[in-house]
Amino acid sequence: MPASTLTKHRATVRSTVVLKAIMAITGLVMIGFLLAHMAGNLWVFAGREEFNDYAHHLRTLGEPMLPHKVLLWALRIGLLLSVVLHVYSAITLWKRAHVASARKGGTRYHTSKGQRGVQRSYASFTMRYGGIVITLFVIYHLLHFTGNQIHPGGASSSPYDRVVNGFEIWWVWLSYVIAMVAIGLHLRHGLWAAAASLGANTSPRRRRQLNTGAITIAVVITVGFLLPPTLILFGGIS
Repeated sequence: MPASTLTKHRATVRSTVVLKAIMAITGLVMIGFLLAHMAGNLWVFAGREEFNDYAHHLRTLGEPMLPHKVLLWALRIGLLLSVVLHVYSAITLWKRAHVASARKGGTRYHTSKGQRGVQRSYASFTMRYGGIVITLFVIYHLLHFTGNQIHPGGASSSPYDRVVNGFEIWWVWLSYVIAMVAIGLHLRHGLWAAAASLGANTSPRRRRQLNTGAITIAVVITVGFLLPPTLILFGGIS
């Protein structure tokens, strides 16, 4: 192999490894955000005043050391940067895999579980499409609960009222369920892939542990997010 070709090959391999590492790290950042966000949502069980206080204190993080909303915006920008890098890496890696498989996609090596050379769980198969669903949902979610530009259930300056009034509508609840299932599946495969990219699955025992951990975290986040809207819809919170 000519030296120039070898250099290009090494550069491609290295950049692919870097992209996978970026996906893994940014994915873990977003999982940390989801856990914190889920815990915050559970304040809705404490009542209207407590939930509104929680929402207000998010905007005063870092005070008086920092000006109003500065730390909140720093966290938002960091999260947005993680999302952009995650999506860019995902699209780039998908394009490379598509080209490498002669644009057939998904066909790899043969195993007893994949007689046709396709090793895919349902979670991994839905990663790309789930990502689109999640992106659309995040836009809607921000317009509803953060920006307050759309108001299913009625406009209100109270975060608690926006949450409760919104989730009393069945289609708002259903859209949330669809999005959270997509997020759960994304997390299930994404956590496993992140561990693999960072070199954590070093043995069969470790792989089983990582698999169990990925399923557990995905279930906890999915159920944790769905609990408040489901209880609201069926009258458990008013």
